[in-house]
Amino acid sequence: MATGPPQIHSLIRSITSVLQTLTPQNPNLSPLNQFSHALTPNLVIQVIKSHPNPHQSLLFFNWASNPNPNPRNYSHTPNCHSTMLDLLISHRMLSTAANFLESTHNLRDFMISRLIRAHGEMGQIRVAIQWLDRAKRIELGRCLCCYNAVLEILVRGFRVRLARVLFDQIVEEGFVKPNVLTYTLMIRGLCKVGLVLDAKKVFDEMSCRPSLVTYNVVVDGLCKKGFMESAREVLGRMVEVGGDCLPDTVTFTTLIDGYCKRGELEEARKCVGEMVKRNCEPNVVTYNVLINGFCLGGRIEEAMRMMETMRLSGLRENVATHRSLLQGMCIVGRPDDATEHLKVMMKLDIKPDVKAYGVVFNEYCRIRRADRAMVILDEMRARDIVPSVSSLNALITLLCDLRELDKAIVILKETRWRCSPNFLSYNNVICSLCRVGGRMRDVEELVLGLMRRGYLLDTTIYSLMIEGYCKEGDAEMAMGVFCTMIGKGFIVHLQSFSVFVKELCIKGRASEVNEAFEEMCRSFGHLTNLECYKGIIDEHLCNLQTGSLKKETPVVANQIG
Repeated sequence: MATGPPQIHSLIRSITSVLQTLTPQNPNLSPLNQFSHALTPNLVIQVIKSHPNPHQSLLFFNWASNPNPNPRNYSHTPNCHSTMLDLLISHRMLSTAANFLESTHNLRDFMISRLIRAHGEMGQIRVAIQWLDRAKRIELGRCLCCYNAVLEILVRGFRVRLARVLFDQIVEEGFVKPNVLTYTLMIRGLCKVGLVLDAKKVFDEMSCRPSLVTYNVVVDGLCKKGFMESAREVLGRMVEVGGDCLPDTVTFTTLIDGYCKRGELEEARKCVGEMVKRNCEPNVVTYNVLINGFCLGGRIEEAMRMMETMRLSGLRENVATHRSLLQGMCIVGRPDDATEHLKVMMKLDIKPDVKAYGVVFNEYCRIRRADRAMVILDEMRARDIVPSVSSLNALITLLCDLRELDKAIVILKETRWRCSPNFLSYNNVICSLCRVGGRMRDVEELVLGLMRRGYLLDTTIYSLMIEGYCKEGDAEMAMGVFCTMIGKGFIVHLQSFSVFVKELCIKGRASEVNEAFEEMCRSFGHLTNLECYKGIIDEHLCNLQTGSLKKETPVVANQIG
């Protein structure tokens, strides 16, 4: 019976309709018998791929393994088994997948390797290695697919030392020969952790022909370490080998990036000419790398001309191109030009992203122009762009340094950013308010906000709060904070302790000073610098007796210039 595309689609719908009535608790498979005459590997594969329920698909697969009747002597092909395994893995049903391989007697190298990769993607490296050990026993060590799967997992997880042990084991045991994927994975791993010379050695000792990917991995590793001469040597080998290993756009772009990072912009420019001569067209990434190099070198005009060349070649720049120009303008001290360039981007229908705005914003913070940074922040809010926490913290830190604390508080409390302040955000403002004095009510409010976000106070905040309350003459609150931090295992900073002791003495509470020290000794008797704290107490008590201890006039917020 011929089954063309329309008939297959109709069959799939009919089978799916029957499968939807099945449950693992009551798997009455007899309604499927009407489809026995139409079974083919292609039909089985399409049913498995199109049916969303893996449990019902597995019931169908098991039924089709031994259909009744079976007029066409149907049997599953390896592709049918692979498709079923892939479906189970895609639903993370790894135990079921393992049982499936067991029950179908499919514990072969290639199939187990797919299960290994699935465990690796879930971070179950130990289980993946256990499956490799099992594959080695089953295949008598001839399980290169499984070896490669584990190597890939280890390299992706930066477990390169363990990957190297496994690679050496493959080579030394000799049950299988490493293939190009084995070598490429090992080389990539060594390059990822900076062991580029070791990677080059593995590359030079390859027992099989490298692929273009292998060459590009080596070139990338060498360029990132600045070994441009060695990278050039590998490029020469690619040209010599020829064929499908000729340098491509990736190869040349990697070289150009390497030269740019070394500041060798003329060499980078020559590299572009060389790739064109070899009929290898630069792409947007190539131009962006070169433009970024010129910008980092402060050569903005040349970068702009390179962008024009890019346009003439039929390529359109993107936000990354303009981000480099913004960065270049800031490097040469032209942040206002960078601000204007943001408007140019809008006119070109290239919307600046958070990174583009961040370049200009962070430069204004660096040169301490808080007013201009605030303008950029307002523009980001108008365009519904969420600033990064690091950018907000840069502005908050600047405002605290400039003693514009009310503005810093407004930014910290702003709920429209959709960007949650972190501990550092609060810490900067709280500590600044404590230092100026007269703002402890604001401090209390911010401390509550900090704790609501799940953060705990540290020694510095506690110590400065003690100083802040002492500056306001509130010895009671200072004592409360002191007792709280002792109870939580924090010891007050020496400077803050000195202010605290002085305030207690002035308030006629000298008797409590020694009690405070005794509490510290009970909690922190193991510390070697308690004598320093004792020395502070003795000094202030001595000053109290001689009458030389005087209270300083507290500094209030409206006295800050």
